[in-house]
Amino acid sequence: MFERIFEDMDNLFDISGKVVVVTGACGVLGKPICRYFAGAGARVAILAREHSREEARQMADEIRADGGDALFLPTDVLDEGLLEKNHHELQERWGGVDILLNAAGGNLGPANVTPEQTLFDLDIEATRRVVELNLFGTILPTKVFARSMVQKKKGSIINFCSMSSFRPLTRVAGYGMAKAGVASWTQWLAGELAAKFGEGIRVNAIAPGFLLTKQNKSLLTHPDGSLTERSHKILSHTPLGRFLQPDELFGALHYLASDASKGVTGSILTVDGGFNSFSI
Repeated sequence: MFERIFEDMDNLFDISGKVVVVTGACGVLGKPICRYFAGAGARVAILAREHSREEARQMADEIRADGGDALFLPTDVLDEGLLEKNHHELQERWGGVDILLNAAGGNLGPANVTPEQTLFDLDIEATRRVVELNLFGTILPTKVFARSMVQKKKGSIINFCSMSSFRPLTRVAGYGMAKAGVASWTQWLAGELAAKFGEGIRVNAIAPGFLLTKQNKSLLTHPDGSLTERSHKILSHTPLGRFLQPDELFGALHYLASDASKGVTGSILTVDGGFNSFSI
């Protein structure tokens, strides 16, 4: 009896042969996520901008050299026509899409309001671009790649929220608005797809806590490597007392991608060291 239970558990988490699309695949989170899913036996479609072509191709080559299956497709998450072309190529090569990870996103300095600035210094054009990239850069790939899932009546869509999806953080005005929108879109879409196309298509999100990356290094560390005041505030509000590592997201992503979470939709799973739940 117990052997059968453990066999069923293995099957619940099995994603071998599944076609996984990762947008923003050459980003600080996208790259290790692609490698992880390839290592778990999935076929990985590496979607990245044209200027990342060499980096993306190298990653695909390395995955194949390690016995995995990967394909680079140049894209723009704000270009629906190009995304449609990507989808057609995946249908021709692998028969469609099973799992979509909307990892494309980012921030722009002028969309922030620093302590020395006020609302009146906010750059509206930069803010618009940040909202477009993070929110519409999630909506458009979903609109395109979800068609495969509708045809199969099964699929998992995983969006990327952040701590600013739950409550505003200082400085990141544009990014916070965008990620709050991604959270709302995730929950709305979960109901929309299930109601009209069946229970097999699920939509969830992961909300990473604070990671020390190239993008935020200047905000979180001084040139000598010591932590800034902002870092100390973050860590004092994080029960684990440290920044997270990208590989600490893998288990949550695998769970949401696999049948282990087949009863889960419309959820936002935090991997944040306790930041979002902590209060003084």
